[in-house]
Amino acid sequence: MRRKPSDHRALLATTILHLRSRRATSRTALAKALGASASTLGLYVDQLIAMNLVEELGLGRANVGRPQRLLGLRPSAGWFAGIEFNAQRVQAACVDFSGKVQATEKRDLPENPDMPTVLRALVEVLEKISVNRTEPLLGIGIGAPGIVDRKHGIARYFSFVRQWKDVPIVDVLRQRFRVPATLENNLRVIALAERWFGDGADLDDYVVLGPRSGFGMSIMHNGELMRGAHEMAGEVGLWTWPQPEGTQAMHDLLSATAIYRRLAGLPADAPLPADLRSALEQVANPESEEWKKIVLDLARVIRSVQLLVDPKKIFLHGPLTSLGPRFCEEISALVSTLPPVLPNMNIQLVPSALGDDAGALGAVSLAMEEWEPQV
Repeated sequence: MRRKPSDHRALLATTILHLRSRRATSRTALAKALGASASTLGLYVDQLIAMNLVEELGLGRANVGRPQRLLGLRPSAGWFAGIEFNAQRVQAACVDFSGKVQATEKRDLPENPDMPTVLRALVEVLEKISVNRTEPLLGIGIGAPGIVDRKHGIARYFSFVRQWKDVPIVDVLRQRFRVPATLENNLRVIALAERWFGDGADLDDYVVLGPRSGFGMSIMHNGELMRGAHEMAGEVGLWTWPQPEGTQAMHDLLSATAIYRRLAGLPADAPLPADLRSALEQVANPESEEWKKIVLDLARVIRSVQLLVDPKKIFLHGPLTSLGPRFCEEISALVSTLPPVLPNMNIQLVPSALGDDAGALGAVSLAMEEWEPQV
């Protein structure tokens, strides 16, 4: 049966993703990975070579049988941009067609920014990272905080940017740069960054925990992002959290900014330092009672997450990684003692090996995964 053009594009795009991941680098390996016949897969590869997207790299070594002709992506076929932001800063990254990072860019936002300020910064940072690039821009990935409507390209709500409600962010960037743009929650794109640039490449089930100005998580389940019926999966910062003075939202107590104020003994409305990471390092005291309370609070959150989605590993992202490996180790150890005790099912919380560019790398990963060749 003749395939629809959309199906054909999707198969070509999947072939490109396998080559970009370097898990399959020959026609035979690609055929096995895609469940296609060698002859059919050979036709796909020939078409991609004719489109100047794929190139032959020579013969690989073979222990048994004939050497395989190795395949790779042409770095000069184009580039992808990714942009991610929160209430404090905007970050962007660009990669060539093979997935190699070419440049990153960062801009700090003024305190208590509003929607027009943030949108203007997004455009200006993307314009700056585009300077001197001669290859065609193929797509833009956007990692936005809060609740997003991925299908319609609208950022629905984020409580830490004034006027941030129902923002048509995809249309704004698509009209300015004249390329496809794709929207996703910023923590979910960080989960993609772990797959393409971090330690999640060989994992199908993991969680990214990202306390920053808010508190959320992203869930990779069976190799797919979990979004939920209303795109709210992972918005655990909105969970209610009982306190002696009354019930609060969890992000009021466990965001990175809230944890800094708790460790520093400051009121909830105290001004924040310009460099939150360095400030957290300075106030970190593993022997203090507040440290121990925070470790217990986060251990309870992680045990709840474990019982809900059963991840293999949890990656900690954001400013709290500056508290050091001991912070994660203490939380992981405490989780194993909380009821119900789960023998041989200890969860591992680890600081991500990705740095401050994780969100931008995730957004550019989104652009790579969503792109399809025009045929």
